[in-house]
Formats: sequence, C-alpha cells, structure tokens
Amino acid sequence: MSISKIRFLEDQGLIAPERAPSGYRRYSQADIERLRYILRLQRDYFMPLKKIKERLASVDSGAEQIGAIPEFPVLTTMPSKAEPVGDQLVEPQPGEESPRPIKLTRRQLIQVSGLSEATLVELERQQLVMPRRGGLNYGREALMICVVARKMQAYGMDTRHLRAIKQSAEREAGMIEQAMVPLRRHPQVAESLHDATQLVIQAHAALMYVVLNH
Repeated sequence: MSISKIRFLEDQGLIAPERAPSGYRRYSQADIERLRYILRLQRDYFMPLKKIKERLASVDSGAEQIGAIPEFPVLTTMPSKAEPVGDQLVEPQPGEESPRPIKLTRRQLIQVSGLSEATLVELERQQLVMPRRGGLNYGREALMICVVARKMQAYGMDTRHLRAIKQSAEREAGMIEQAMVPLRRHPQVAESLHDATQLVIQAHAALMYVVLNH
C-alpha cells in the first residue's frame, strides 16, 4: 500500500498513529489491525467512509471489537484487482482471505451501498438492478451497480447514463457470445468464456482512457 493511501485514511480521521519527536509516524500493531479492518470494510463490504467511521467509533467506545464482522455478507472479488478506498485504489495483499459470495436483502442493499431507496426504485424500474434469478435477495452485481450509481451522482450522472452503459454492455456480451459459438461443445468452454470476458473488460477500460486522454 502506498504512503498516499495511508495519508488519505489519516486525513479522513480513520487512523491516528503516534508521532515521534522527529515528526515520523509510529504505527503500532493496533494501528495495523485498525488499518486492515478499514480496508476490509471498504473492499469486502463496499462500506462508505461515513459508515466505517461509525463502526470505528463503536470500537473506540468498547461497544465492539476491532475486526468484528458486519451483519452483511461479504462482497466477492471483482474483475479489477484494485479496490476503492475513498478516492484511492488499494491493491489486495498476497495471502489475504478470499471473500465469500454475498446475499443481501433489499434493506441491506440500501444500507451497504448508501443508495437512497428512491434511486434503487428507479434502477429497478430501468431493470438495471434486479434480485437474483428465482429469489428475493441481491448479489454482487446489484451491490456494485448501486455503489456506482451513488458515486456517479456526484458527477451529475443518473440512471439514464447507467442505461447507456448497460446498452454498451449488452452489445459487448453479444459479441462474446457470438465468438463462443464455435466452442460451445468444447469441454473448457466456461473457462474460455471467462477469459474472453476479461479481455473485453480490459480492452474496454484501456480504450476509455485512450479516448478521454486524446
């Protein structure tokens, strides 16, 4: 983890290491455990900084222990290796425990994502967020979309823009499905589908940067 990412958390008041007379910061084992807890809440639960501060306040008051597991199931790993912490991206550390799949009720989805119920209703109306097939609970993709929708609002983007993104995703998915037709009887078709999807995601992200920076 870079120094700038740690400084960001410190500026937000989430960590407060001791200062040596020389001005250098001294990170105790407790500081390290606190930092790991913060990153886990952001990475695995997509918990907003405001909610993380509330949990840390409970830890500081003795109401709960550091590392206590929230009531919400953990988020599964995303296609990108970098995980958001505020405006920073944090790389996962080697040997970290793999998150489990999530299963959220509607109330939990709203609370974990920080999205308003009115916005969730609109996302559902546009069929951008839906419960898992055959059930009432929401999964990883629904949580990701809700978090993205909340963050996009700061840039004046709403469900109309997400609908355009969905249309682009549908075109790319159709392209991948067409490419998989010759391999549909291949024993490793599922692995090929995953690999092709990752390549398209990577190409899409790279081309977005190219377009925006030229």
